[in-house]
Amino acid sequence: MTALSLTALPPGSVRQTLRTHREGPVLTIELNTPEHGNTVTDALLDDLLAVLQDQDPAVRVLVLTGSGGDFSLGGDRGEFARHLAADPTGSGIRVSGTKARRVCDALTGNPAVTIARVHGKAIGAGMALALACDLRVGSEDATFRLPELALGLPTAWGGLLPRLVNEVGAARVRELVLTGRAFTAAEAHSLSILQKVVPAHELDAAVDAWARPIVRRPPAALRVTKTLLNSLSAASRLADVSALDAELMAAVVSEAHHVHGD
Repeated sequence: MTALSLTALPPGSVRQTLRTHREGPVLTIELNTPEHGNTVTDALLDDLLAVLQDQDPAVRVLVLTGSGGDFSLGGDRGEFARHLAADPTGSGIRVSGTKARRVCDALTGNPAVTIARVHGKAIGAGMALALACDLRVGSEDATFRLPELALGLPTAWGGLLPRLVNEVGAARVRELVLTGRAFTAAEAHSLSILQKVVPAHELDAAVDAWARPIVRRPPAALRVTKTLLNSLSAASRLADVSALDAELMAAVVSEAHHVHGD
């Protein structure tokens, strides 16, 4: 990771999978299981949802980042396997998928402006969490990938696909999803997955450059503007079927389990 000031900040609250720090109207949420690459587990989703639901209305900017070398390596395949072993019909995967949808919606619909601070790898579900934020800045060495198809999964997690199509465009998304190839921060910027790319040591300064003017905006005007922007974005997704993400994921995984008998 960069010379990340988060590690030197005064301690905030610590949950099982997260660290949070509040500095005035700016709340930082740090995915904090670096030994596992900040993989997205049910516990992490529960912690994220709890923080977002308990968020102080005075928070004007919310920064989402990760500890260690990577933003997030995506979903926990071991947990998927355990869900499937417990119930081959996929009920545990449905529950997990519903949590993912709620967390991503809570980020997108958050009354504060949400900023994803991305470094290292942002894969699958990790990329979805970043994409759910209003603003996204990445370090020059950040990389992205959507490996779901190679893993036998549909690209159906937390409303990722409609958000991605809306931000990037269907033709480019089709290529990224079907090939599952990795791509760089520079390409992510050209695709509008990132709005800014900076050297790793300038990530905090880039976040601060966005946060400083935002916290000075009148709160009511900021909330209404965010609502308008989200409404316009939703209106352009005429056939958003992401409410079915959890069902689609469970159906595909349970069918594969049935066919292969594992």
